[in-house]
Amino acid sequence: MSRPVFSLLILFAFACTPTHAQAPASPATSQTTDQTSQTATPLTLAQAEATALKNNPQITVGKLRALVAQQYVRESRSALLPNASLSLTAVDSNPGSRLAAGFLNNPILFPRAAGGASVTQLVTDFGRSTNLLSSSEFSAKAEDQNAAATRADILLVVDQAFYNSLDTQALVRVAEETVQARQTLVDKVQALAQAKLKSDLDLSFAKVELARAKLLLLEARNNSQAALAGLSAILGYPTEQDFQLVEETAPLVAPAPELQPLIQQALQQRPEIRALQFQVESAQKFGSAEHDLWRPTVNALGVVGEAPVRDNHIPNWYGAVGVNINIPVFNGFLNNARAKAADLQTEVDRQKLRDLQNTISRDVRVSWQDTNRAYERLSVTKQLREQAGLALDLAQARYHLGLGSIVEFTQAELQKTEADIADTDATYQYRLTQLALAFTIAAPK
Repeated sequence: MSRPVFSLLILFAFACTPTHAQAPASPATSQTTDQTSQTATPLTLAQAEATALKNNPQITVGKLRALVAQQYVRESRSALLPNASLSLTAVDSNPGSRLAAGFLNNPILFPRAAGGASVTQLVTDFGRSTNLLSSSEFSAKAEDQNAAATRADILLVVDQAFYNSLDTQALVRVAEETVQARQTLVDKVQALAQAKLKSDLDLSFAKVELARAKLLLLEARNNSQAALAGLSAILGYPTEQDFQLVEETAPLVAPAPELQPLIQQALQQRPEIRALQFQVESAQKFGSAEHDLWRPTVNALGVVGEAPVRDNHIPNWYGAVGVNINIPVFNGFLNNARAKAADLQTEVDRQKLRDLQNTISRDVRVSWQDTNRAYERLSVTKQLREQAGLALDLAQARYHLGLGSIVEFTQAELQKTEADIADTDATYQYRLTQLALAFTIAAPK
């Protein structure tokens, strides 16, 4: 075969093969991919969330704090219930002697051995104990909401890590396709350069773009491994796990058209706000209890027992009932200080609630704007990808016909790669903004 005919055949093959199409994987590459898919553990988003809720220690901490708060409720309720105790007493003394020093009264001491029971019941303290009980109950409800807020935080982080991993894996695939396409270009230009149909400068430009594509692939793989390590950590694994992430096929939906209903939903349903609301009510009840310190306390008392070993002056059994009224008069302004401190703490909690409401309203507004921007970006990046593909085809055709330079061709390839990355990233970024918005408005999962 003559050299001109051979050169024309090479040029014809080069012109008929698109450089930006993905090259078929080699048998070794296909085998490696099959082995990876077999060893990797499939993981859906629902499975990731369930694993995090089971393994993440912050979830356990939130549940334990809620249980601790329930025990404080029982502790406060105990003040309203009777207190009963059994006593066994044995005394050896100088018969008939009296306690003379250290007391205003001087009771007589007799040798004895006795056993008995005593019961004390609060009759009323004019609302202090019931206010303390209510304060503890509201605190327990606040801890329940804090536990729910922790759960929502963990789910948001899991969802973000999951979609970040999907995003980085998709970018790895884009980088691999870019490397394959540019490797194909290098091979073709090298063949043409050997046939003296293209210059060595064209080959150098093609190799430079291949090196850039390989660097892009290395960075994409590194980002993918980092995202997978973050996902493994949030799921409670001490080491990086090899997951095969299963992407959801649910279609993308447009964001909500109105902002104000979202803000109202967030202010009504966010567990952080409900926790602070319960905390304010708890502080109010505690403040009322502290003001009740100046009120009297009425207790009923009863005792009964038997003394089998006793002095002849002592009956063999005893029993008595009584009422004790304790009226506070002065204690160095301690009660006043406690009541004032409780009122100030209530106002602190109210201001914290206002600040949180303002912050959440701002977060909803920002998340809604981000979601709308990401949704609009979907159509823009799709159009950019289509136009970049068309520009690459035209640049390729011009280069094959000798009307364009390798610089024009490689620049079109670079723009096509950037457009592919932007379009791939836009889809996952929109899903991430949807997750953030759903979190800020406490949308049920």
